[in-house]
Parts: sequence; structure tokens; C-alpha cells
Amino acid sequence: MFADPAFYLVSIPAVLLYGVAKGGWGGAIAVLAVPLMSLVMPPTRAAAILLPILVVMDVLVLRTYWGVFDRRALRLLLPWALLGVALGYFTAEVMNEHYMRLLVGAISLVFGLQYLLDLKSRAGAEHRVSSAGFFGTLAGFTSFSIHAGGPPFSVYLMPKQLPPLIYAGTAGVFFAVVNFVKLVPYYSLGQFSSDNLLYSLVLVPLAPLGVRLGHYLVRHSESDFYYKVISFFLVVVGAKLTHEGWTGLAQAA
Repeated sequence: MFADPAFYLVSIPAVLLYGVAKGGWGGAIAVLAVPLMSLVMPPTRAAAILLPILVVMDVLVLRTYWGVFDRRALRLLLPWALLGVALGYFTAEVMNEHYMRLLVGAISLVFGLQYLLDLKSRAGAEHRVSSAGFFGTLAGFTSFSIHAGGPPFSVYLMPKQLPPLIYAGTAGVFFAVVNFVKLVPYYSLGQFSSDNLLYSLVLVPLAPLGVRLGHYLVRHSESDFYYKVISFFLVVVGAKLTHEGWTGLAQAA
């Protein structure tokens, strides 16, 4: 695969895309990275190759946004997210990915359209333990199971209307913790073969470039535009996940 131009043609944009999202710009856009790489390899292998690169990105993000985050949001969301990761691990053999894609896709699509059409309400503007519990668990579970933790996280945090840098920093710390925790169950499931790690090593130099580009875009984006971009990608990803869910259920019927 190293000699295959198609590998680089899809993997380089995928890693940069993920890096930009990790840097804080675009939110759910990161979900598109695995499908892009899946054009030339199985999705599970694409995810396994990306995970070590994401850990490197997480270290860069923590350094970039250290101290620039919403502490209350993290206190409320992270314990539930870790529960979601554990649930994903223990249900890996029986979990129906199609229903999960359909659920996350529908939530993302409706919420993103509300923001784009300026139909949002103030109902989620305050931190609430109940909604943090639901969306935190869902973010951890879907991050582990289908690599789509971004949309549930965005649905919870976007109504708080944080400044872009605070939002990006909160997302960065949240997913850094989730990804570090995911390393243990991923290793136990045999996802880190020597071949996959070698491909990760080839692509990892792109990590700093993507993160820096994402951080640059956050710093130079007005708040309204920043949230419109996140909403747009929520709609794109929501439509994608909904389509995949329906298609998968129809084929399984």
C-alpha cells in the first residue's frame, strides 16, 4: 500500500481534515476522515491507523489550548463519556451500528438545521446534569463504536454559545481524554498491528500542520460564522450517517 498513490491521495487529506477539526475548526467534520480513507482500505483499519495519529494531535491540542476551556462542561461530560466508552467496549460484539448511525445522524441533522435556519431555542443554554449525562454517554459510546463522538458533543455544547477559542479548547480536552482512554480497549481488541502502526508513522508528520491550521482558523473566525460552520458540518455528517443507517438496515432486512 505504500507504493499505491491512491493511499496518499485519500490519507493525506483525511489526516489534515482531522487535524483541522482537532485544532478546533469544523467540529463534526472529523467524522468524514475515516470514510475518506475507507475508499482504499477497510473502515476498521482506517480507524486503527488514525487513532495513534489522533493521540499525537491530542497532545498538540492540549498544549495549544491548555487553560482555555470550560471547566464545568468537562466536569459534567467526561465521567459520562468514559461510561460511554466502557459501554462501547463491552457491547462491541452485539452493538448494531446501523441503529446507532441512524440515531446520531437524525439528531445531528435536526440540530444543525435548527442553527442554520436560526430556529434554535434557549432551552440548552444552561449546563444541566441530565442532558450532559445523555450526550456525554452518547459521545463516548459513538466515539468508541463508530468514531462519531463529535456530533453529540456539539449538540450539547453549541447552545452554550461559548467564545470560539473556549469551545475549541473544551472540545480538544474532551476528546483528548476520550482518545487516551480508548487506547486500552483498542489494544485489547488487536487494533494495533505492526503494519497499521507503520502506516500511522508515515502519516503522523501531517498532524502538527492540521492542528495549527485549525487553530489559526478558530482565532480568525467571528463567533457567528464559527458556529455556522459547525452547524453546516453537523448537517453534512448527519445526512451521511442517516443515509448509512437506513442503507445498512435495508440491506440487513
